[in-house]
Amino acid sequence: MNKDISILLADDDPDILEILEYNLTKEGYTVYTSIDGAIAIELANQHYPDVMILDVMMPKISGVDVCAELREKKEFQDTIIAFLTARDDDFSQITCYEAGGDDFMSKPITPKVLLSRIKALTKRLRNKETPNTQIQVSDLTIDKDAIEVRKGDEVINLVKKEFELLLLLTSKPGKVFRRSEISEALWSDDVIVGDRTIDVHIRKLREKLGSDYISTVTGMGYKFND
Repeated sequence: MNKDISILLADDDPDILEILEYNLTKEGYTVYTSIDGAIAIELANQHYPDVMILDVMMPKISGVDVCAELREKKEFQDTIIAFLTARDDDFSQITCYEAGGDDFMSKPITPKVLLSRIKALTKRLRNKETPNTQIQVSDLTIDKDAIEVRKGDEVINLVKKEFELLLLLTSKPGKVFRRSEISEALWSDDVIVGDRTIDVHIRKLREKLGSDYISTVTGMGYKFND
């Protein structure tokens, strides 16, 4: 089943690359590897992997900059991008999510745990039965199949987590979604997501859509204005 999913691993530690590549290949994934950020961008543009696992600190171009650069291209708006790093602090996590990352994993990580995280992240890649539907809310058109949001004639480019967050909020306009609900809906059970991470995604949505669509309900959460 996994043979249809391709993964790009980028890390400047060849031992980590070898171990992770071996275990992912054994599970049936197609794996590409890179020892620096520049090569990672080249491989991404050649192969368009479904998943990218990026070390944050890499030679030439950092993982954060690799993510930010690729997210500027429409071809990578729906690519799953996760970070693997020895730094596990709020600032590092927020920086990664602001660049467009979908997940944040701390080193050292065992192949078993990495495989579990990848399986959780790629569930949507194995389930393509969602009908071609569009949602019209306010003056926004949300196309689930195209992973596209339009505001009038303007296309609003959202990364995956931003798109999923908008879908959640617009599923029940006027409903207040608590941060715990958002976390459960958008992240897997084994991913710990702080309130600040959710706040960052809300801020990015407001920057792209405009500040009038999403309201903060103090002490509770967020709602899409109906």
